[in-house]
Amino acid sequence: MTRKLIAEVIGTAILVLFGCGSAVIAGPDIGFTGISLAFGLAIVAAAYGLGAISGAHLNPAVSFGMVSAGRMSVAEAIQYSIAQIAGAILGAALLYMIASGKPGFALGEWGLGSNGYGPGYLGEYTLGAALIFEAVMTFLFVTVILGATGTGAAPGFAGLAIGLTLAAIHLVGINVTGVSVNPARSIGPAIFAGGAALAQLWVFIAAPLVGGLVAGALYKAGMTRAA
Repeated sequence: MTRKLIAEVIGTAILVLFGCGSAVIAGPDIGFTGISLAFGLAIVAAAYGLGAISGAHLNPAVSFGMVSAGRMSVAEAIQYSIAQIAGAILGAALLYMIASGKPGFALGEWGLGSNGYGPGYLGEYTLGAALIFEAVMTFLFVTVILGATGTGAAPGFAGLAIGLTLAAIHLVGINVTGVSVNPARSIGPAIFAGGAALAQLWVFIAAPLVGGLVAGALYKAGMTRAA
């Protein structure tokens, strides 16, 4: 378990450093498409580099989706989630140290790629839109993960399928919430940004967890009927 938890720390740090880093450091140059690809490629890298050790969940919504799918215990999911949050904080800390080395750097109200909604945040979508987007997209994301890693899935392609799905979700939704679908990914940057990012953090914990749990429960029900 220790090896698995270390892998989850490293993998989640990679996700935050690559994904949020692309927005903070290179955002004006690469745009939403580039940021979307950075998040997707980070997942591909972590999945193939660390997946054999821990499964590369990198996301409490995925771990608890595995619980509701009957593929993980609650105790394991809690340990994974703690490791993932620690990794996200590590990734955000490294990103802050790098980004703050540029003259004139300012953290801002939603700094380090924090998720948010409402007036002042990207497309200024409402709370309701943010909740629906995060719950639905996490549901779809976890559904893909469960299918790509389940019995009968094409071997060797899970990391690519999962990474491309995350990239597609970002292409659709960066303007809505910045795209979380991952409580750990949201917690790391919000801790450093504070303010509105921290006040709105509950949305990016609750909605993804609901989406992941529902995806796991439906997947389990489907597999049970198929059996």
